[in-house]
Amino acid sequence: MSSYEEDLLSSVKLEPESDLIKVAIVGDVHDLWDNEDQLCLKQLGIDLVLLVGDFGNESIPVVQSIAAMPLPKAVILGNHDAWYSVTEWGREKCPYDRQQEDWVQRQLDLLGETHVGYAKLDFPALNLSVIGGRPFSWGGSEWKHGDFYQSRYGVNSFEESTDRIVAAAEQASHDTLIFIGHCGPKGLGEAAEAPCGRDWKPIGGDYGDPDLAAAIAQVRQIGKRIPLVAFGHMHHQLRHTKERLRTMATDDMEGTVYLNAASVPRIKATETGYIRNFSLVTLKAGIVQQASLIWMNEQLAIVSESVLYRSPLLAE
Repeated sequence: MSSYEEDLLSSVKLEPESDLIKVAIVGDVHDLWDNEDQLCLKQLGIDLVLLVGDFGNESIPVVQSIAAMPLPKAVILGNHDAWYSVTEWGREKCPYDRQQEDWVQRQLDLLGETHVGYAKLDFPALNLSVIGGRPFSWGGSEWKHGDFYQSRYGVNSFEESTDRIVAAAEQASHDTLIFIGHCGPKGLGEAAEAPCGRDWKPIGGDYGDPDLAAAIAQVRQIGKRIPLVAFGHMHHQLRHTKERLRTMATDDMEGTVYLNAASVPRIKATETGYIRNFSLVTLKAGIVQQASLIWMNEQLAIVSESVLYRSPLLAE
């Protein structure tokens, strides 16, 4: 057990896993994060915070603030978190000297073992482990940015990426696993409005990560239970229509709930002040009971809640 996991065990006191676990998922931040977020999470009585990336364009201050947050958490970095390092056009716009500095590595160093890309983090007090998919994902079935993944992780294909994710899951101490990715898994629908659907031209197509989907299928075969897969990347607001929002949550025949938490912008102004959003998931006995999107005001009160998923077992 790592020192971080030992600290978690001493700081979170739960009864056996039949007790309710409250998880907050923070979707794409895009520089909209401040000290009030930590106050909100404490007010909500969160047991675990999952942050699914895109904190800013390699935004060291935001990542530094999140890394210092004294709450049980697991993090995965998104495509914007390597914005100036992955593509040629990004490198051309880089605001720092890449020969002298490496802001991608600085973010990884700040987060330490709370960054679960290609890794696992055990939460003994919660009787579950969090498994990270491929970090810095841009989504889709084309293997992109091969040089970046080869140099950073020694990964050269979706198959090798799947193997890394599965290896992390095999090392988990618990049989109940939550998967997080920046982008969700392939297989959640081809429509533009699907959780990982393409909402730019040509409209439609599944832009989920095939390596994450393959890893989830393989991990199930070794007897692990996966109640929740949380991700972001594909924003709720659709680019091709204003008539509806993206499908934010769905489930499958295996009892896994897939939740897209990318409600952007996550902090916005109203006539009475600023409000910010979090996705909330409650689990009991390793089963998702409910998933909601909430908005909180500056007085740390919930001003609206949209239920995205409710377990059919609750109706029995």
